[in-house]
Amino acid sequence: MDDVIGDMGPSFLGSRLKRLAERMQAGAMSTIADAGLPLQPGHMAVLAALRGGAMTIGQLARVIGISQPGITRSVGQLAKLGIIADVHAADQRTRCVELTTAGHAAAERAATDLWPRIGMAAEEVIANLSGPFMAQLAAIERALDEASIAERAARAEPGGLRLREYEDALARDFHDINVQWITSMFSLERTDREVLENPRARILEPGGAILFVEAPGLGVVGTCALQKTGASSFELTKMGVRESARGLKAGEFLLDATIARAKAMGADPLYLLTNQKCAAAIHLYEKLGFVHDAGIMAQFGARYERCDVAMLYAGDRQKEA
Repeated sequence: MDDVIGDMGPSFLGSRLKRLAERMQAGAMSTIADAGLPLQPGHMAVLAALRGGAMTIGQLARVIGISQPGITRSVGQLAKLGIIADVHAADQRTRCVELTTAGHAAAERAATDLWPRIGMAAEEVIANLSGPFMAQLAAIERALDEASIAERAARAEPGGLRLREYEDALARDFHDINVQWITSMFSLERTDREVLENPRARILEPGGAILFVEAPGLGVVGTCALQKTGASSFELTKMGVRESARGLKAGEFLLDATIARAKAMGADPLYLLTNQKCAAAIHLYEKLGFVHDAGIMAQFGARYERCDVAMLYAGDRQKEA
């Protein structure tokens, strides 16, 4: 049978992309239904965005990249389902929403099982693409003819976090992951910009390291760096994990791997600087062997205006204490 849209080539590119999106979303819809969630594919981005806390309609539109009317429509549907609720906003003309208890439960379930499965299915579909873009579109369509997103997602098995080394193609991930968490609580400082915009010159060339954690179906979800600050001293810095990976223990996996790398590099001392607002991160640091240290604060704490917590790695003995 002829494929009118496909045969028309780039002239019908918009229609072809729309058709492809409908096929992808149909598979995602089936997977969402199988998971027992009363949601639609269009709701997923709102759910993911609100995992980080309450947001206004305008903020949601900006971070998701669609129109405010589209966001308002999704928010209304999710509110009827009891997934989100309005919260007080300083400007009464602005609508602000957050996840309800049911919404948080749905988001956690989606993040730890649903999104990885759909992501793994999509990765499988595009795994062997090469050549011109139109040929790649045809290859995706053939792959979906062989097995839909829903079929591929059903057989996917999320898990298996993987460590990745720095490469220049990951510089944007290093930058964006850290900018996201820093600006959510603080302001970017000059030292932040210097490191995030020049990771090779500021971290790698002086003898440091940058690691990433990748989750099946979600891609790179976290990063952490070791910055050399003396003959053998290293600062564990610029550690961040995307909201999409919350619940996967990606942060603990990454921190453990970074500590192991620091030991292999002969780090002495290994320390970090943070802020008491980062309570969850501090708890994780304590769990994996860091202790609060006044000497580290006195020697290195002035590097960041936001620093009011300094910690020293005390080793396995601290973890066992």
